[in-house]
Amino acid sequence: MTVEDLLSLDKAVELFMKSLKTQGRSNNTIIAYRGDLVQLQAFLVNLQIKSVNEVGFENIKAFKKGLEKKKYTPKSVSRKLNSVKSFFRFLEKEGVISQDPSKGVAHPRLKPSLPRILKPLEYRALRDACRHDSRTTAIVELMLQAGLRIGETANLQLNDIKQDELIIQPYESHSARKVPLNRAAKKALEAYLNVRGEAKTNHIFITKTGRSLLIRNIRSTLRNYFRKSDLAQVKVNDLRNTFIAFQLSAGVPLDVVAKIVGHQRISTTEKYLRVSTQPESKRTIKLKEL
Repeated sequence: MTVEDLLSLDKAVELFMKSLKTQGRSNNTIIAYRGDLVQLQAFLVNLQIKSVNEVGFENIKAFKKGLEKKKYTPKSVSRKLNSVKSFFRFLEKEGVISQDPSKGVAHPRLKPSLPRILKPLEYRALRDACRHDSRTTAIVELMLQAGLRIGETANLQLNDIKQDELIIQPYESHSARKVPLNRAAKKALEAYLNVRGEAKTNHIFITKTGRSLLIRNIRSTLRNYFRKSDLAQVKVNDLRNTFIAFQLSAGVPLDVVAKIVGHQRISTTEKYLRVSTQPESKRTIKLKEL
């Protein structure tokens, strides 16, 4: 193989990024992949390796061991290794490399973790903390009472609001769907819309200057209220987790919950059965209000 045949690490990474965008992968996913591969690239360059064609099995194995020595959690190591494996699988499929050097490098053993579910005292404390902030209250209720993702919440537009439901537009790799609104969610949303003010966008949630509220704005705001509520180790997605677990505990069928929250695979919803408590005999299609 001549020098001209070698593909630099930089160019290989960019090729992979373009592929991810073509596949419709989310921006957050693409950013995560890039971060992991930049870390791999720095490790390889330190070994005087500048081309993907020069990377071998032992290099990937050493990269994994290096992460473990730096005290990354098994979950983080596994995620980074998954990025690396996806990268080299892609390159092999495209014919850029003749053999995948990451094949055979094992993931660390992971202890299965249960979804974090907020207890009634916890989500009541959160409500109490943001009760004078109608915008945040509406966001909390939509995620807690309707199971919305943070990206879906940020993307909501005024014409997505119907009588007793929201229309969730296609979002990155997620399909469109209808989500029922219960009394609490409708009340919180209406209270915010009454004081929303002038806007430069059709998005429901806006900043003080009338521009659309971004995902990072929502995340930082919610984290701030988590701190004010003394909620330890709570993440934004735990609001959605709580909705799913509570509906299953109320006896709402697995397939109904999966459809409402937009899970593409029923197995994704099934994991929440381990944190739900309702016997199968008490099935209902009525959603529970938290």
